[in-house]
Amino acid sequence: MFDNLTERLSRTVKNLRGQGRLTEDNIKDTLREVRMALLEADVALPVVRDFIDRVREKAVGQEVLTSLSPGQALIKVVNDELIATMGDNHEGLNLAARPPVVVLMAGLQGAGKTTTAAKLARRLIEQDKKRVMLVSADVYRPAAIEQLKTLAGEVGAEFFPSDPSQKPVDIARAAFDTARRDLVDVLIVDTAGRLHIDDAMMDEIRAIHQAVEPQETLFVVDSMTGQDAANTAKAFGDALPLSGVVLTKTDGDARGGAALSVRQITGRPIKFIGSGEKTDALEAFHPDRIASRILGMGDILSLVEEAHQKVDQDKARKLVRKVRKGKGFDLEDLRDQFAQMDKMGGLSSLIDKLPGVGGNISAQLQNPEHMKQIRRMVAIIDSMTPQERRRPEIINGSRKRRVAQGSGTQIQDVNRLLKQHKQMQKMMKKMGNKGAMRGMMSAMKGKLPPGGMPF
Repeated sequence: MFDNLTERLSRTVKNLRGQGRLTEDNIKDTLREVRMALLEADVALPVVRDFIDRVREKAVGQEVLTSLSPGQALIKVVNDELIATMGDNHEGLNLAARPPVVVLMAGLQGAGKTTTAAKLARRLIEQDKKRVMLVSADVYRPAAIEQLKTLAGEVGAEFFPSDPSQKPVDIARAAFDTARRDLVDVLIVDTAGRLHIDDAMMDEIRAIHQAVEPQETLFVVDSMTGQDAANTAKAFGDALPLSGVVLTKTDGDARGGAALSVRQITGRPIKFIGSGEKTDALEAFHPDRIASRILGMGDILSLVEEAHQKVDQDKARKLVRKVRKGKGFDLEDLRDQFAQMDKMGGLSSLIDKLPGVGGNISAQLQNPEHMKQIRRMVAIIDSMTPQERRRPEIINGSRKRRVAQGSGTQIQDVNRLLKQHKQMQKMMKKMGNKGAMRGMMSAMKGKLPPGGMPF
């Protein structure tokens, strides 16, 4: 998400280098480029106009500090206005009410409401230690109820059964009564969507809203619909007292216009962003961190939080102790690192959050082929014996043939993996030295060729 906007803004700001003061003349062209970048990112035109006016007003005539270039000064202004456009602070769910706290999911068909309901349930269970119940009031879409039931089992939430023959309002009311009786903390109600906004849809969801009186009414919107996302959100906001927005499918949108438009057009905060189908792929929306990502400055805070939540801390500590004692980084360790990386959304997701690293490397890794390459490497390691994984130096020609045959790969693939492992071994040895971590990302950049991973 935001890849195109980040690249365009970074290129634009470079043009200001060498200037001693920001004036109307030397930022005129820059602001035109910023405007075009925002429009290409599918940001709503009124939002673009307002944004550019605010940046111009704050930037023109601003003295450039001795430690800053004009480009950096303008980045500061743009960063501040991006944050203001998307909402100054993260706004979480309001759970400070008499249980069950009801969360109503609204949105068009195909926006990802059902998957988002499960993702939200998992987040509440794992991070907030809440007892969560899911219920589907979608009696129109085939298999919608069964889908939510399956997801509820996957994330560890309770599920209130419903049937297509029932009325949605009756389902929601019965689920609320059961949740209150069973002392459930949070009830998440998944409602039906339509292919477009219509009166019948709005009447139905208004009736459900009136029946269960939710503390949170979240509008779930597909970020890939761009400017239309903001317009649709406004229509729902006119019909329902929305408390927030959830942007979905952000991994498939390199533009990011919806994130910059929704808040200003609806007046409602973006509370979460979702990516992919995995139930852990839901992230709290922090405007300041997103602004930092857009400007290519990384998002270390989110990376640290994600690592704490998803990485196996015990395995990580064992690996650190092993490396510090001078023991080798074997192929079992490499396989574990691939698994941990997958939990955090893959290498491209991690690099996107690292300041000054994204750019070309991130673009290379966005290709789905890279995940196939990683799975291929895992398959090769899985085809080895425990002894071979711990002592890769014993893998001779006949062993390589057996491993290649067992993993469905070529001997050249096995050779490449062993070569890459040796390179990582050298880097891991440096981790025991003082200050070595500062050079780790530089070393990684050096190991990644223009085409990306070595397969």
